[in-house]
Amino acid sequence: MNNPLVLVVEDDLPVRNLMTTTLKTHAYRYKTAANAAEALLMASSHNPDVVFLDLGLPDMDGIEVIRQIRSWSNMPIIVISARSDDADKIEALDAGADDYLTKPFSVEELLARLRVTIRRLALMNSDSNADRSVYTNGKLEINYSAGCAFMNGEELKLTPMEYKLLCLLAKNTGKVLTHTYITQNIWGRSWDNDIASLRVFMVTLRKKLESAPGSPRYIQTHIGIGYRMLKVD
Repeated sequence: MNNPLVLVVEDDLPVRNLMTTTLKTHAYRYKTAANAAEALLMASSHNPDVVFLDLGLPDMDGIEVIRQIRSWSNMPIIVISARSDDADKIEALDAGADDYLTKPFSVEELLARLRVTIRRLALMNSDSNADRSVYTNGKLEINYSAGCAFMNGEELKLTPMEYKLLCLLAKNTGKVLTHTYITQNIWGRSWDNDIASLRVFMVTLRKKLESAPGSPRYIQTHIGIGYRMLKVD
């Protein structure tokens, strides 16, 4: 995984600066958030590879932030908190955190936890599709190099926009992509009319992709949030 994007959620400015300086020094991209509202917005709009999350946020407990992110995404979350009791760690991990680092922490340990998480992500991605030029999921096949998709061996007659949407969902199989994330990746912006257009394109894509659009096997709608490509056996 090249140059991963890390979201740093920390309201303590000196700690946040230490973390971002460390990330920058080691060539990681990063975004920052000082409270839960910013964190949820940044997570949904930028789809980071890893989240560093402080639990003691001014507007919402970090445990609730984990729960909300887990309702639509499996993005790795590493908690970094001054809460050192086992009960706090168990609660965070049960809510969906992937790792827990207690303050004060060393820069070396922070980077080590990050490297382990990124290696695990890379391994999962490589296992899901050994041949990255051809995506297969159930009876769906996408040949990225040829720029075409097939269902049951027959080529799907997709418009350029439908194909672009399909590829974006396929490359994030299992992850809920928010309306904002999709529209920013497709149109480079996220306006209300873009989200309305997205819904129309998803309807037409589903008609070509699903044998029974009312009972989708491939693309799942998360009402008010976005869409997810399901893994089909």
